[in-house]
Amino acid sequence: MTHLPVAQMHDFMVQIFTNIGVPETDAKICADVLIASDLRGIESHGIGRLKMYYDRIKQGIQKPVTHIDVIRNKYATAVWDGNHGMGHVIGHKAMQTAIDKAKLYGLGSVAVRNSTHYGICGYYADMAARQDMIGLTFTNARPSICPTNGVQPLLGTNPICFGAPTNLPYPFIYDAATSISQRGKIEQYAREEKPTPPYWAINLQGEAQTDTKKLLDDLIEQTACMLPLGGTEEVTGSHKGYGLSAMVEILSAALQNGSYLNGLWGRDAEGKAAPYCLGHFFLAINIDFFTEIEDFKAIVTDICVQLQNSKRLPGRDRIWVAGEKEYEKELEVRKNGIPIIANLAKNIRDMQEELGINIIHL
Repeated sequence: MTHLPVAQMHDFMVQIFTNIGVPETDAKICADVLIASDLRGIESHGIGRLKMYYDRIKQGIQKPVTHIDVIRNKYATAVWDGNHGMGHVIGHKAMQTAIDKAKLYGLGSVAVRNSTHYGICGYYADMAARQDMIGLTFTNARPSICPTNGVQPLLGTNPICFGAPTNLPYPFIYDAATSISQRGKIEQYAREEKPTPPYWAINLQGEAQTDTKKLLDDLIEQTACMLPLGGTEEVTGSHKGYGLSAMVEILSAALQNGSYLNGLWGRDAEGKAAPYCLGHFFLAINIDFFTEIEDFKAIVTDICVQLQNSKRLPGRDRIWVAGEKEYEKELEVRKNGIPIIANLAKNIRDMQEELGINIIHL
C-alpha cells in the first residue's frame, strides 16, 4: 500500500472527469464528493469508486454533462429530473436549493428522479449543517437487498442520512445504509481480495455467501442478496431494517414519479446495460425558524457529550457519536495521504493509459 496527498488525488480526479467530458466546474464538485469520502475513511465511496463512474460514462449509461429539468417548483418544494447526469452535481445543486428554500420558508425540499450514484450522503447533510441547518437526504439504489423472509434482491442499500450543527469541532452526521453493509464495502473487499463476512449476504437457498467476487456477480444476476439491518430474523430486528429501506424507496421514487425496485437494475429488456434511474430526496430545516441557533447547538452538543461520557461496556475504552470518527480520520488522512492498495493502483494506471495521461505515478 502507498499513500498519496489529498490535493494530488483531487486534481487527478478532476483531470479524469474532464478528460471523459465532464465540464471542469462539475468535475470539481464530483472530485470534492469523492475526496470527502476518502477523508472520512469511507474508502468504499472515494477514489475507489472513480473507475465505476468512468466505465458508466464510457458505456453511455451515464451522461458527463448534467442537464436538470425542473418538473415542479412550488414555494418550499421542487421536483427535478436529472436526465442521467452526474449524481454528485445533481445532489450538490439539489441540497443547496433546499437550503436556499429553507432560508425563505423554514423548510426546503427537493425530490429528484433519473439521477445516478451521488457518492456519500453525508456530504450533502454536511452542506446544511455548515450553514446552521439540519440536513437530511435519502437515495435508492440498484436492487441488492431482500425483504424479511425473502431471498429476492429488490431494495437498494437505501441509506438514511441526518446532519446537524454542534459546538464540537465536527457536526453530528449520521450516514448509514439500511442494510447490514453498503454494497460499496463489498466492492472494497473485492479490491482487497477479502471474503465477505458470513452474516452480510445469502444465496437463494438462504445460505451465507462469503465469496466476495462471486457475490458481486450473483447480485447482478439476482441469484444472491444482501441482508437488511437485523439480518434474516424478526427477533434480531430484520423487519426494522427492511421497513426503513422501503421507506427510503418511497421517498426516492413516489414523490418524484421515478423508478424503483427492479426499475433500478441497470439493464434493459434485452439484458443490456442501461441507466440506473436513481431517485434522491433532500430536506433542509432552518433551525432559526424554530429556536435560537446557539440554543440548538448547545443542546445537541450536550446530548453528544453525555453519550460520549456515559458508562462503557467492560473492555471498551470509548463511546463515539456520529461524525466523530470521521473527523479524527480526516485529520489523519490529511496528514498521511489517501491509502492506495494494489488493485486500486491498477485501476488508476488503466484509466491513465486509456486516456493517454500520466499524472499519478504508481
